[in-house]
Amino acid sequence: MNFDQLSGVSPEVLRAVADMGFSAMTEIQEKAIPVMLQGREIIAKAPTGTGKTCAFGIPLVERAQLTGAPWVQAVVLCPTRELCTQIVDELRALAKYKEGLRVAAIYGGQSMRPQIDAIKKNPQIVVATPGRLLDHMRHRTIQIGKATTVVLDEADEMLNMGFFKDVRHILDSIPKKQQMVMFSATISREVMDIGWLYQRDAEEITVRPVEESRPRITQYCCCTTGRKRFQDLVTILKKENLDRTLIFCNTKYNTAMICDMLTRQGIPAQCIHGDMIQKDRNRVMARFKEGGIPVMVATDVAARGIDVTDIDAVINYDFPTDNETYVHRIGRTARARKEGVSYLFYAADERARLKNLIRYTRFEISPVTVAEDGAISPAEGL
Repeated sequence: MNFDQLSGVSPEVLRAVADMGFSAMTEIQEKAIPVMLQGREIIAKAPTGTGKTCAFGIPLVERAQLTGAPWVQAVVLCPTRELCTQIVDELRALAKYKEGLRVAAIYGGQSMRPQIDAIKKNPQIVVATPGRLLDHMRHRTIQIGKATTVVLDEADEMLNMGFFKDVRHILDSIPKKQQMVMFSATISREVMDIGWLYQRDAEEITVRPVEESRPRITQYCCCTTGRKRFQDLVTILKKENLDRTLIFCNTKYNTAMICDMLTRQGIPAQCIHGDMIQKDRNRVMARFKEGGIPVMVATDVAARGIDVTDIDAVINYDFPTDNETYVHRIGRTARARKEGVSYLFYAADERARLKNLIRYTRFEISPVTVAEDGAISPAEGL
């Protein structure tokens, strides 16, 4: 189904969607947009990279009252600073032809002063991380008591990161008759609890990872360790003709070290992790999105905010801490119905974890080896 077949969507939004390069809707968009436009509540489970931001963004932009309502009408809560800025960028793109519609970003790691200035301009939509939104509420620099719609994006990740009490405090500050919408990759116990406490007869939407909606990712695994692991990484980057690659490490130390080692090998790379100040993180992210950096090395803290449609490959330099983390990592590639590739490095003593990962995800992960001459070839089974 194409966007122009939607009822209740204005020509201005359809024009903005066309400018963004979209024509056919993804499954989550086709199922969620009409329900949200009707003012009904949703609890949606959908794989990462399936277009959830547009699924709630179009109804938020359409239902925003542009005159005579100088207060916050909709609040979007998300777990990380990077995801917050990415959502704001997409909402502003959707509102490109909606004159007078303002969207404000509220997140930590930045001075409150520019955020206060943005709030004073009476944005209709506020996108925020829970902790910083609570800071503004305590300082009485923002009022959300008249909001009619609340969206929890990446609800499972946000609640698992320890924001459960913060989210509840925020929801308790908003009228009970508001429209509450949740989008989540998994329906965890915490997500179910929030739904039970704050939603009324919510529409349940599930987008199963079938062939049409599952990202088309060719997945490989490589048993390697020590110095050879880094050599294998360099070989893959140089031999596989990758224009844009995202490398994941488990620690900030490894992230910075691998980035430095790649640079010394003549491979342009930069890193992003939680200890960097927000200004630097924004600068690196902008360059990566623009194509100025072919290789990005990141920790999982930054993973949720990386939404670039043309990442060729994701390389798990360190074995993910859990199975869900692996799914979220590789979901950074093959976005917008494109194809991608992922590599998972593992040590011999991590073989059992790899087998568990394959059972859990039901993904086909093909073993490969990297020879000294740089040849990448299939390996024997696990």
